[in-house]
Order: sequence, then C-alpha cells, then structure tokens
Amino acid sequence: MAKGQSAQLDRKKLLADPIMMTTIVLLITFLTLFILYPLAILLVDSLYGSNGFSFATFKRVFDLWTFRRAITNTLKVGFVVGILSTLIGLLFAYVEVYVKMRKVVGGLFKVVSMLPVVSPPFVLSLSMIMLFGRSGLITRFLLGIYDNDIYGYWGIVIVQTLTFFPVCYMMLKGLLKNIDPSMEEASRDMGASRWKVFTTVTFPLLLPGLGNAFLVTFIESIADFANPMIIGGSYDTLATTIYLQITGAMDKEGAAAMAVVLLCITLAMFAVQKYYLERKTAATLTGKASRARMLIEDKSVTIPLTVLCSLAAIFVIMMYLCVPIGALFPTWGYRFTPLTFKWFEQVFTRYRGLQAFRDSFVLSLIAAPITALLSMIISYLVVKRKFKAKGFIEAVSILAMAVPGTVLGVGYIRGFANGLFHTGILSGLYGTGLILIIVFVVRSLPTGTRSGISALRQIDKSIEESAYDMGANSLKVFTSVTLPLIKDSFLSGLVTAFVRSITAISAIILLVTPSYLLITVQINEFAEKGAFSIACAFATILIAITYGSVLLMNLIIKFFGTSRKIKEGK
Repeated sequence: MAKGQSAQLDRKKLLADPIMMTTIVLLITFLTLFILYPLAILLVDSLYGSNGFSFATFKRVFDLWTFRRAITNTLKVGFVVGILSTLIGLLFAYVEVYVKMRKVVGGLFKVVSMLPVVSPPFVLSLSMIMLFGRSGLITRFLLGIYDNDIYGYWGIVIVQTLTFFPVCYMMLKGLLKNIDPSMEEASRDMGASRWKVFTTVTFPLLLPGLGNAFLVTFIESIADFANPMIIGGSYDTLATTIYLQITGAMDKEGAAAMAVVLLCITLAMFAVQKYYLERKTAATLTGKASRARMLIEDKSVTIPLTVLCSLAAIFVIMMYLCVPIGALFPTWGYRFTPLTFKWFEQVFTRYRGLQAFRDSFVLSLIAAPITALLSMIISYLVVKRKFKAKGFIEAVSILAMAVPGTVLGVGYIRGFANGLFHTGILSGLYGTGLILIIVFVVRSLPTGTRSGISALRQIDKSIEESAYDMGANSLKVFTSVTLPLIKDSFLSGLVTAFVRSITAISAIILLVTPSYLLITVQINEFAEKGAFSIACAFATILIAITYGSVLLMNLIIKFFGTSRKIKEGK
C-alpha cells in the first residue's frame, strides 16, 4: 500500500515538472530514432522484399559459401581470442594483486592497460606487419625469413589478443581485489599449497568474472572490423564480409541480412554477459576485502611470474612504439637508411592531413560534450527518478554496446539514405557531418552511462531533496547539485567520448563521404595500399592527440575535481 502511494506520488511529481517530462520525451525519441530504428530497419529490409514477407534474402545469403565461411571464421577467432585474452588478463591481474613486485613492473602494467584506450584499434596490425611480415624488421632482417605470411587467422588472433587482454586484466584486477584474503589464508593454514588454494578457493570465486571477461572479449572480437580488414588477408570475418558486400557487391539487402545475423550473435552473448554473469559476479564478490592481503614474496613464485608478465608487457609496448618508429623510415622493409620526418611533412602537404585532423577533431569535439551530458542525464533518470519508461531508457542506451559498428553503419545507410521508412523524411541527414556526430554519440553512450550510474549511486538522495524543498526545479537541481558532485565522472566521460570518437572506424567507414576526411579512414586506406610509413605517421599524430587528451583530463580532475575539494575540506 505504502509502496503504491509512493509510486503514485513520484508520478505526480514527474507530471508536474515540465522540464523533466520534456527531457524524457526527447530522450526516448533520440534513442528510438538513432538506436532502435536502424536495427529495426535492418530486420525489415532483410525480411520484406518486392514479393512481401519472405526469408528469401536470408536463404540467398546462407547459400553463399563466402558467408558460411565468414561465420565459421568469426566464431573460431572469437572463441580463441576470448580464451587467450582472459587467461593472459588473469595472469597479469593475479601478479599485480597477489605478488609483491617492484614499482617499475607496476608502471609497465599501467602503460599496457592504457595503450589500447588511447590508440586506434588497428595500430597493432600495422606493427605486426612491419615486424613479422614478408618485409618485416624481425623476420626479414634479423631472422632472414623472406616468405613469412602473417596475414590470416593467426595474424588476427595475435593482434586481437594483444589488443583486448588489457580489458580482461582491468576487469579481473578489480574482482581479485574484492576477494577476502582470510578465506585463502585459512586454506593455507590447513596445509594447502598455493596452487591448491588457487584452484579450490580463488578460481571458483572468480569463475563468473572469468566468464564475464571472456564474453566481453568475444563480443569485441567478432565485432572488430579494422584488424581483420588490415591483417586478415583472404581470411574473411562477418564484419569484413558485410563491408565488402555493401561496397563491392553493392548488395544492400544481402548486407542487411548478414548484419542481422552478426547482431543476433552479439546480442545473445551480450544478454548472457549482462543479465546472468554480471549479476552472478556481483553476488559472489561483494564489498571490499576485510583487511590487507599478504603478498607472495617467495622468489620461486615472484621471479618467474614477474619476468613473464614484464616480458609480455615490454613486447606490447614495443609493438606500439613500432608505429612512430615506422613513420621515420624513408622506405620500410628494404634497407636501413637515415631516419626522416618526410612522412610527417607529407601528411600535411600531400595527403590533406590538415583537413583530416580538422574534420576528425571538430566532429569528435562536438560529439564529446553531447555524449557526456546525455550520459549524465540518462544516469540521473535511471538512478534518481521513478517512471515507467526508465527501464526502456536504460536498456536502449546500453544496447549500443552490443551492436557492432559495421552493423550500425549498415543500419544507418538503410534507415536514412532514403529517409525514415523510405519516405524521404530526414533523408538530408545522410552524407552529412551530423550523422557522423550522431554515430559517435551512440557508440560512446553506453560507456558514459555505466560510469554515471556508478557515480550517482554513491550520492545520498537527501542532498537533492533538500534543494527541491527549497524550491529549485529539476534543471536547477541537476546543474547546481548533482552535476558538480559527479564532476569527475562527467569529465572522464567527456574525454572517453572524445577518444572513442576520434579513433572510431567500423561504423563511420560506411557513412563517411568525400566531403569529410577522417583520420582513421585515411590510416585504413593507406594500410590497405601497403603505404605503411604514411599510415604510421597519421597514427602517431592521432595517438599523440588522444594521449594528450587523457593526460589533460587527469590533470584537470587532479586539480579541479571533486576528490581535490574533498581532500582540501578534511
């Protein structure tokens, strides 16, 4: 009874607040129009043709040997990359949490965890080709191997594993820190070896988290477009097959059907990860450890594990360093000659680099604050407000995380090229910079929303209720009370959105027109042509921009963030 009255009172407050009602309506419209509609139109186009409702397009697509091979290849790569990334991530996380190591090693781990965030998704593919390809620095010059073929299955697996294992490492590190050390120490006191403790206590507690890390990596792997495009060679995956189907075969209906198949796979995995394993992990590992963990100091354990992880970390860092070094070679793969800056000069003098960086920077700079603000608004509505559409807003905003970029790109082509439902309405949106900004916002929205929800759940609702009691409306409360309290999360979301936007490629490569030059598209184009030095020059400048953005964000939070004020107030 009391619960029903409370819900009724919340609805009355909501209806009496025009600003909040308008915000909710506009938000639902945006999410429906730019997330649900493109996905729905893919399904409609693949099922409804000139002869009405039919599965003919799906039948035609599945009859293609290339498509059946692409599905097998995609799943095969996804499972292997998921397993390898999870195991390597677990090793790194275990060493950091359980093993006493030097600060230098910890610094290496931090660098490794940040590099995939600030670099374009295909940087390691460039490095792998330049180091281990037919004209590779290691294979050709150091080992004298001239016929090494890094392209194909193993090339994709290695590159994706090196790209995604830091994600698993960051996820599992947090879970391991939350395991109460008293349970493990009790087993040790009873005579169990460290391996026995790990297999009977630590591993079972961590199992849901391992499954979660595997599925996240699996989804990222099968949705990846850039790496298979550059280093895949003739080894087709679903993402590259969809791209070639729409750009090469000009078969938009077939591409839509392929995109629906890929979307179904990722959505199924996302549902298991989000609604089963994530909850099970939270239920298994609750709260923080009751006391500090006694780190392993036995040299027979610390030395081998530390050396192994350090070598792996150094190898990954060297792979990333290969990109700026590659941009300094006059001609990569033929002979050692004096290093030069000519490729950096040609980026701006010959290859319209200034326009590429300007377009990418401006579009990303516009998308970033919109994404950060939308994320905070959605987080605020989900955590602090009660209304019927709340579940819809949360689910759809997070849904974009499970949608591969290639699928979203095809959905926007089919949904907006001829207007809404082929009526011509909003057809002017297609081919403009605005649709690229919208894609950037949609792709970055889930990350910002999850961060905002976590931050808002730590704020006592009585703080905001006091402002309402003093006569402030919802807009005033949000801007003057809520937003300042989650300033760190907002700034973090702002920079994350900027970095994700300026390094994006899978969704926008199908939507970009000659009117706009984007850095990632340029890098992909030169890499496909084999012009690795100029591709590395573009990538180096891009990494410098993104890394500088992250450093600037950390500096702002350090000196002007919420945590700074809290420390000063103590």
